[in-house]
Amino acid sequence: MAYIALIGLGAGAASAMLFASVASGSLISILLFYLAPLPILIAALGWSHWAALIAALAAAAGLTAALGGYFFFAFLFGVGLPAWWLGYLALLARSGPTGDLDWYPLGRIVLWAAIFGTLVVVAAIPTLGPDEETFRATLRNGFERIVRAQGQTPAPPPRSGDAETTGRLIDFLVGVIPPAAAVLSTVINLIDLWLAGRIVRLSGRLSRPWPDLAEIRLPPITPLLLAAGVVGCFVPGLLGIMAGVFVATLLVIYAMTGLAVLHFITRGMTSRGLLLGGTYTALLVFGWPVLLMTLFGLVDAAVDLRNRTARRGGPPSSPIT
Repeated sequence: MAYIALIGLGAGAASAMLFASVASGSLISILLFYLAPLPILIAALGWSHWAALIAALAAAAGLTAALGGYFFFAFLFGVGLPAWWLGYLALLARSGPTGDLDWYPLGRIVLWAAIFGTLVVVAAIPTLGPDEETFRATLRNGFERIVRAQGQTPAPPPRSGDAETTGRLIDFLVGVIPPAAAVLSTVINLIDLWLAGRIVRLSGRLSRPWPDLAEIRLPPITPLLLAAGVVGCFVPGLLGIMAGVFVATLLVIYAMTGLAVLHFITRGMTSRGLLLGGTYTALLVFGWPVLLMTLFGLVDAAVDLRNRTARRGGPPSSPIT
């Protein structure tokens, strides 16, 4: 147990330093900040979830001692506990009928990542205002301060059309930032989990066989959650905003399953590399093709494109790595 504790303390120190690096304000610090869950996930996958839990608590305590009490809750509930729980689920297994281990399904882990991405933002929304009007006004004031700070350098006086454009941009950001923040949190947690799995696998400490990522399927309850979230978007006030945040995270994990479908149905194609490379390039450069991947994932959930392709004798069953 002492060895596990030392691993946890080391991982916690690394995670706390990555999290605190954002205070420097440099561009590289943003990347380091996004990697803050990685040491905790490595501790979970390589040693045990107890090491990850110790890492999460140690990092939160260290940040509290260095930066103040607010950071204990900000780190623990925003980074530490989600990373610990995802790492715990990744190694959760039970004995199957034949004696083999049935590992916790990846689709459920992906759904949990979306839930945590939602909770991080939902927990922060009431701190900005007790009602929708106050919340939006607080966000708007924050963006206006940023604009004024950038305008402190000498520049020509803004024209009325420029001011109107700036106001529209700020209104757009006020509406899009909450769901975008939740989507980013979801994606970052899943990328860090994948990186941690690759690192631990290379070290030979990964006890779970590397999964076939093209077979990721969301649990059957996901469409019901999506439908409930869409209905909730029509509720006035903060509840409607929170529902919109949840819908955004669910749609992004459907986009991920859409990519999994694309990987599956293109197996065996001679132009597979070009097709996949073009898809990922379009996603990074343009962004909007994520809507097509989301639609792809939703269609697969409805009609099971992968099973239909397999029944037609299409792609081979070699997993992607």
